[in-house]
Amino acid sequence: MARSAGKAQILREAGSVKTLIFGGTVIDPAGHVNEKRDLLIEDGTIAWTEAAGPDRAGGKMEGQPRTGDTEARLSDLPQADRVIDASGKIVCPGFIDIHMHEDPVGKDGKIILDEDKSIYYCMLRMGVTTAVGGNCGTNVYDPSAYLKLVERDGAPVNVAMMAGHNYFRRQAGCANKYASATFEQITATAWQVRQALENGCIGVSYGIRYDPGMDLWEMMATAKAGAEAGKIASAHIRDDGEKVFEAAEEFLELGRTLHVPLEISHIGSMAGFGQMERFLKLVDQWREAGTDVSCDCYPYDAFCTGIGETTYDEGWMERYNCDYSVIEACEGKYKGQRLTKESFEELRKHHPEYLTVCHVMDGRDIEMALRHPHVMLGSDGILDGGQGHPRAAGAFPRLIASYVKTGKLSLMEAVAKMTVMPAERLKLKKKGRLSVGADADVVIFDYDKIKDNSDFEQPLTPPSGIDYVMVGGGLAVKNGRVMAGRLGKAVY
Repeated sequence: MARSAGKAQILREAGSVKTLIFGGTVIDPAGHVNEKRDLLIEDGTIAWTEAAGPDRAGGKMEGQPRTGDTEARLSDLPQADRVIDASGKIVCPGFIDIHMHEDPVGKDGKIILDEDKSIYYCMLRMGVTTAVGGNCGTNVYDPSAYLKLVERDGAPVNVAMMAGHNYFRRQAGCANKYASATFEQITATAWQVRQALENGCIGVSYGIRYDPGMDLWEMMATAKAGAEAGKIASAHIRDDGEKVFEAAEEFLELGRTLHVPLEISHIGSMAGFGQMERFLKLVDQWREAGTDVSCDCYPYDAFCTGIGETTYDEGWMERYNCDYSVIEACEGKYKGQRLTKESFEELRKHHPEYLTVCHVMDGRDIEMALRHPHVMLGSDGILDGGQGHPRAAGAFPRLIASYVKTGKLSLMEAVAKMTVMPAERLKLKKKGRLSVGADADVVIFDYDKIKDNSDFEQPLTPPSGIDYVMVGGGLAVKNGRVMAGRLGKAVY
């Protein structure tokens, strides 16, 4: 379990412990850095960095034991309270998950942060230091108020929020997801989204698939506020499979009309059924024509959603060319089992909230997506009481283990997809980089050992090879063990 910490201890961990990281290979795509460098962290930021040379620093040593050679190497480096020997390890910016689904808020008005079941703790253990919730149009709580909870109580990782169109659509009284919203409901939704953006949300998200009653005009009414503020719009688009092209163009039209930057969410689960090559060409064509659009994808060939969602409306088997057995229950009495017609209908009727995994995607399409220069990594992680898809605990180390070590991506490319690309997309100028003045969110990992260990039977198993995770300069994870679980702040 995480070590308990009072407010004073958390503040000390987060800000006042001057930390030197030396001897590691720094991979920092934002600065085109791939070399041995030393870093000094002070007051929660990168205070100094320089290519490695003969060095020295006093202070408490973390990592490898000191030797005479180490003492000699430390002779010219800045003094520090904590010294981490990263020799033989990779040092890179903390990972940024541009697309995940946040932990819920309990009846006591606090975010539910059970270390064994919280998705934020899963994120932290796999090197994510900033997580973006409120995706697919869905918020678990008013997003502006959620950010205030993070600011008040802290969180395992830094948290940014999207303003979920579908959430505010329901708040405006449009409870029927298949129905068109009235003018009054659209006006109320747009006003609420505008307020959320003004109060710190970094963009607006849409779950068009999940509320098919919305049309382009309704989306534009809310995206306009984001466009005026220069903030991003993301979407789980209306359809997948062979209908993905029309669905993508609907959303792309929003970007072209309003000049708002777009993010097409989890494209593996939208075009990963044999359509990916054509889909990526379509996106490239729109980019060349001036639409500011990028995409995210997770490195798995199965998606996850609630069994009651519109994804499983009539016609889903024809769309995926499959039968009921492709669906695996994540929770309830059928947990871990493939479904039948009878169990599918039972769960859809009585437990529509239960999560399922659907094993229907083409791994070749997923690889094609993740190798594309304008596709970044987003886990799409979602958990319900600790149950769900292994992507919530393994997506980021999996990209290195399954793509870099196999030669499909360079380490620089992979780290970019997990750091500077999402940071720049979200205009987080101090995240996703290790230059002087940047936030001291840092991951140190062993390249030879890093790998994802979560699977569909044990979706929360932590990865191997993550030696240190630092959030705002505080030591959050050491050798896979959570040391401080409230260092994260709200990101506005």
